[in-house]
Amino acid sequence: MIAPLDEAVRQLIHDGDTVALEGFTHLIPVAAGHEIIRQGLRDLTLVRMTPDIVYDQLIGAGCARKLVFSWGGNPGVGSLHRFRDAVTSFWPVPLEIEEHSHAGMANRYMAGASGLPFAILRGYSGTDLVEHNPNIKTVTCPFTRQELAAVPALNPDVAVIHAQRADTRGNVQLWGITGIQKEAALASERVLVTVEEVVDTLVPVPGQVILPARVVDRVSVVPGGAAPSYAHGYYERDNEAYRAWDAVGRDREAFTAWLADLTNGARTPSAPASSATSSTSDTKPVGRGA
Repeated sequence: MIAPLDEAVRQLIHDGDTVALEGFTHLIPVAAGHEIIRQGLRDLTLVRMTPDIVYDQLIGAGCARKLVFSWGGNPGVGSLHRFRDAVTSFWPVPLEIEEHSHAGMANRYMAGASGLPFAILRGYSGTDLVEHNPNIKTVTCPFTRQELAAVPALNPDVAVIHAQRADTRGNVQLWGITGIQKEAALASERVLVTVEEVVDTLVPVPGQVILPARVVDRVSVVPGGAAPSYAHGYYERDNEAYRAWDAVGRDREAFTAWLADLTNGARTPSAPASSATSSTSDTKPVGRGA
């Protein structure tokens, strides 16, 4: 159950898998994303409601062949330039995208967690997503004859989340602003959780989410594993790191140097000092949001 992060990633994530690294505002599993890069995993379908800089890094490292998402950007800063470069210039490899609304993605996870084949919602109306995404259909309610949107369930091969703590039996506890982590875990075939610490007993806290050990395959103790996002009650968000990523992410040479630092063993590679820009200098986030 409790294993080093490199071992857990090696056991649970394989080339070609659909992988959801979920977290909202905080508890983003950055360290796990970096380990995926270090292990050179390829052809992944990456899923996340709000991909931010760790997804930019995974895409730039050539790990992804497809991204399923509802909004993408460097929060508070601008674009994900490696993401944009992969879509517009196919560097380092082409990236297929499947875009949804936030509500659509959340409902897809809910359907997957509930064992249902699809979800229905009042959504997507008035957008052009339906024209560009074959996974958005319409159905007619058999009771009211209303026309509703339908989207297929999301059942990733692996869900990866970060949490504040777990107990020695593998029960996981997270709190603060939570997103879709619980539903992602329940919808997935395998679950990897990185935590700040392992304790003997989980002391209840307000607003907690508990994942029972029976739905968790591996727990890895990775203090600081959500940085530069924050872990409520443990450390704050590193806003400067997000700002610094913009210069690294927008320049291929700067990114390549960052990637070399990471894959050569630095746990948190330094951001190369580079203000050079490339053709991916647009500062608008990708995606329409909710």
